[in-house]
Amino acid sequence: MDDPEERFTDIYDRHYRSVLGYALLRAERGAAEDVSSETFLVAWRRLDELPEPPLPWLLGVARNLLAKQRDSRHRRQALVDRIAALHREQAAGDVAEHVIDRDTALSALSALPEQDVEAMVFATWYGLPPEQAATVMGCSVRAYNVRLHRARKRLNQALHTGVFGPQHPTRRMA
Repeated sequence: MDDPEERFTDIYDRHYRSVLGYALLRAERGAAEDVSSETFLVAWRRLDELPEPPLPWLLGVARNLLAKQRDSRHRRQALVDRIAALHREQAAGDVAEHVIDRDTALSALSALPEQDVEAMVFATWYGLPPEQAATVMGCSVRAYNVRLHRARKRLNQALHTGVFGPQHPTRRMA
């Protein structure tokens, strides 16, 4: 096939169910569908490099994406746990006074995208100036400042409304 769209469509039609089935064995439905979609996005971008047969390569991409997703989840939970531990160490006096505020803050924080939490941690916990935080996050200073502003805004909104569900856009942040 000479037409890239036809070739990709053929690969997608033949292998999507296999990739999705593989992902479903390792993740919940929503995450598996995301991994499958992202796998074929990578395949589209690297269409000229796809080996024959493409299925083993596609499953390898899906496996790597699942591992990244799992690592990301673990890092996020570890960050929330560290913040909770830090808060417990700093809390003085009657613990009952702080439980509701702490739980509310942790719920709001854990509902934010990992990139939001990361931007805030670099600014507040580590005290990095925007230039250094941007370097760590692999973006421009302007992009980091936008991320930090949006992260603070989402956290503030979550804390004031008490709504902790995913309200952030699913697209990649600037």
